[in-house]
Amino acid sequence: MNARTLPRPTLLAGAILLAGACAGPLPRAGVDVEAGLRLSTHRDGDDLLTAGLGADGLRSPIPPAFANPEAPTAGELRRRAIWSNWRGIADLAPDGGYGERYGSLQPVPGREFHALMRLPGAKQPHRVLLQLPDDYDAQARCLVVAVSSGSRGIYGAIALAGAWGLPRGCAVAYTDKGAGTGYVDTSDGRGIGLDGRIAEDGQPVEFTVAAASEGAPPAIAVKHAHSGDKPEADWGRHAQQATQFALQVLNRERPQDGAYTWDNTRVLLTGLSNGGGAVLRAAELPGPEFDAVVAISPNVWPAGSGRALFDYASEAAIWMPCALAAPAFDAVVLARPGGQPAPAALQRCASLRAAGELQAETPREQAAAALAFLRAQGWTDEALAAGALSTAFDLWRSVLVTYASSYAGTGPFDMPCGYRLAAMGADGVARAPTAAERAVWWSDASGIPPGAGVGIVDTMADGEDPHLPGLRCLRALWEDEGSAARAGVAATRAGLPREGLPVIVLHGSDDGLIPEAFSARPYVAGARTAGRDVEYRPVADAQHFDAFLGLPFLRPVYVPMLEPGYRALDDAWSRVAAGNPASDALP
Repeated sequence: MNARTLPRPTLLAGAILLAGACAGPLPRAGVDVEAGLRLSTHRDGDDLLTAGLGADGLRSPIPPAFANPEAPTAGELRRRAIWSNWRGIADLAPDGGYGERYGSLQPVPGREFHALMRLPGAKQPHRVLLQLPDDYDAQARCLVVAVSSGSRGIYGAIALAGAWGLPRGCAVAYTDKGAGTGYVDTSDGRGIGLDGRIAEDGQPVEFTVAAASEGAPPAIAVKHAHSGDKPEADWGRHAQQATQFALQVLNRERPQDGAYTWDNTRVLLTGLSNGGGAVLRAAELPGPEFDAVVAISPNVWPAGSGRALFDYASEAAIWMPCALAAPAFDAVVLARPGGQPAPAALQRCASLRAAGELQAETPREQAAAALAFLRAQGWTDEALAAGALSTAFDLWRSVLVTYASSYAGTGPFDMPCGYRLAAMGADGVARAPTAAERAVWWSDASGIPPGAGVGIVDTMADGEDPHLPGLRCLRALWEDEGSAARAGVAATRAGLPREGLPVIVLHGSDDGLIPEAFSARPYVAGARTAGRDVEYRPVADAQHFDAFLGLPFLRPVYVPMLEPGYRALDDAWSRVAAGNPASDALP
C-alpha cells in the first residue's frame, strides 16, 4: 500500500467552510476538509474490497497479524479493520453461500481517499472515505454512498456497499456518521489519525477529548458516546456530506469525464441497521440529491408511530431474560444453555417478583407472565427468540450504556447511571490499557463497548442480579419525559422521504434487535399513507445478524439479509439507469 496526504488546498481549491444552523440540508457549495486528503493505492496483492486477504483470508478466524503488536503499520491496521468489519457483518462460513450463491469477494484494485469533515456546529468531525476502483465505469457514473452499520468505523458498510458496487465499477463513498472506533485513552487524550494510528501531538484526529486530571480513574472515551454532538439526530446529514465529498474527489481525480454534479451522477444510498436508519433520515432532506435509497433492517423511529430503540431496548434488557425462560423458547439454544433456562434468567424472574412486578409464585409462571407482558408491548415470539442473541451477549446493556451517554451529551466521566468505559483484564477490574490494546482499537473495535479490551464499569452493580440496578436507572431515563436523554432521543424521529424519491426498505420478520413492528413497518405505512414511493420487502425467517449464521444451531433456522439486500440494490440501480438514457444497467 502506498499512501500520501494531500494538503487541504490541493483537494478543494476555493472550497468554503460550511456555516449555518444544524437543521436543514447542506448547501451545494464546496465542503471543507479539515486535515487534507489521505490518498492510498491498493494493487499488486492488495485491493479495495478484501485488503489482499481474499475469500480464504476473510474467512479465517485468525485476524491478520501485526509485525509489531504495539506499533502496527497503517497498512496492517487497514487490513485488520477490513477483516473485522467483513466478519462483523457478513456470513462468510463456507456453507453459507457467500461468494457463490450471492455476493462478491473478487479483488478490486484501486485507490482510497480518506478525510475528516465536520457538520456546521459540530464539536467533532466524522470520517469519510471514497473508494475509486481502477476499472471505474465513467459512462455509468455510478456512486454508491453507504453509512456504517451499528457504531462501526469507516469500513462498517464494506460488506454491503463495497461488495455490491466496487465489482460493478462504481465509486463507493462511506461515512462513520459521527460514531466509529477512534477511541481515546483519557489519561493522555491522544486520538486516532487518518491512517488509523495514534496521532502525534498537533496532528488531526477523528475524535479528541481533553486529558483527564491527575488521579482520575481509568476511562476510555468513545466518539458515539462522548462526542457531545448527539450524532444520531444528524445521521442523514452525514450521508449527504459524504456524497458531496465523493463528488469533489471525482472531479479532482477524473477531470476527463466532465464535471460530476448531483444532477449527472447516479447516486444510490444504502445502509444496514443504524446505517439503514441513517439513509432514511437522509431521504427526508430536501433536494434532488439521491436517486434511490435501499435501507436494510433500519433502526428508524417514524414520526407518529413505532417505538424508539432506547425505549424497547431498556424494556428488553429488564424483561427479556425472564421471558426467555418460558416453555415457548425451549427449542432456542441460547435460551437453554445446558438444556435448562439460564440461572441468570431465573434470577431475573425472582428479582421482578421481589420488586412486585410479577405476582406469580413459581419460576415457570413468572416466565410466562414476563412473556405475556412483552407480547402486550408488541413483541412477537419470533423477535423474542432471536432476541436471545442480544440477551446472551449482553448487547442490550451495551447499546443502552453508549446511547444514553450520546443522547444526554455527557463525557467519559459523567455518563448516566454511574457507568464508565475502561480497559479491563480477565478479572473485570478497570485499569490502564496496554500499548498493544490501544493499537488495535481502531481496527478491531465495533464502536460500542464491550469489546477490543474495553469493558463497562457498572458502579451500581449490586446483589444477586448485579446488572439490574443500572438497567432500571437507564429505563428511568426513558420514562422521565424531562430527562436530557429523552430529549436526545426525541431529536432522532424520522420524517417522510421527499416526494419522488424511490425507497426500498427490507426487514427480517424475526429481527430481535430492531423488531420490524417497531421500526420498518410503521415507517413504510406512514410513508405510503402520505403518497411516498416506498416499497417494503419483508424477509421471512431472517434476524438481524448475518455474521451469527455461521453458528451451527442458527444455520437451519435463519436466512441472510445481505442476499435480498443485494437484489434490492440491483433493482434500485435498474430503475435509476432506466431513467438516465446515457446509462445502462450494470451487470
